[in-house]
Amino acid sequence: MRIARFSIDGNVAFGAVEGDSPDDLVLDIIKGIPYADFELSGVKVPLSKVRLLPPVLPSKVVAIGRNYAEHAAELGNEVPDIPVAFLKPSTAVTGPGDPIAYPSFSSELHHEAELAVVIGRMCREVPRERVKDVIFGYTCANDVTARDVQKREKQWARAKGFDTSCPLGPWVETGLDPAAIADGLAIQCTVNGEQRQLGRTSDMVRSVEDLIVHITEAMTLLPGDVILTGTPAGVGPLNVGDEVAVTIEGIGTLTNKVIKRD
Repeated sequence: MRIARFSIDGNVAFGAVEGDSPDDLVLDIIKGIPYADFELSGVKVPLSKVRLLPPVLPSKVVAIGRNYAEHAAELGNEVPDIPVAFLKPSTAVTGPGDPIAYPSFSSELHHEAELAVVIGRMCREVPRERVKDVIFGYTCANDVTARDVQKREKQWARAKGFDTSCPLGPWVETGLDPAAIADGLAIQCTVNGEQRQLGRTSDMVRSVEDLIVHITEAMTLLPGDVILTGTPAGVGPLNVGDEVAVTIEGIGTLTNKVIKRD
């Protein structure tokens, strides 16, 4: 099931996305919140009549760096012995179709297409055999990075945590088979229609299960929290006016445009 969060006539709701053709998609409004047992209301609205919002509002985004060997190599880094984890604040999150505001303190903005895992229940110290029970679903993400700031400051809080640096969407796919992720879903990033990144989730150094076990050893994850699983090779520059799209097989496409920050 594809679960979207949207606004219509000033109201915000969750809905199940139905249909196959992009022009005919509709939302069946959910009664309640999707992390608990919920019912479909039967009240349907065309997707074209609503504004899609970030599919979740996480308390935190836990991101993993250098989880694809070729990406680590392209930036002159080794694959670390343990996962490199960092936090992006909730204020970094933005939705499908929303702008990415080019930060005034950077002159080298990069795209990073990533598979995002959405947590469905409060959890900590999750054993490997229970990982599947805490996952709500998966969505597309763009770990937008001020690369010059990342290199200059030697830590990643400002470089990866600025406002609008974490586009998510267009919805959460709850029915994705974990085996398909291990076998390899295609991850693609295009800028103005030109392909920049193309990788597969099977190229991840550490699996989704590895990452959730590792992260929850240290911190509690809450419903709606997001884990970014790393980016394949091919990261590159974004400029004001560019349209960047992240497409993940079995999920959909997340598109955003880069604007000058006011």
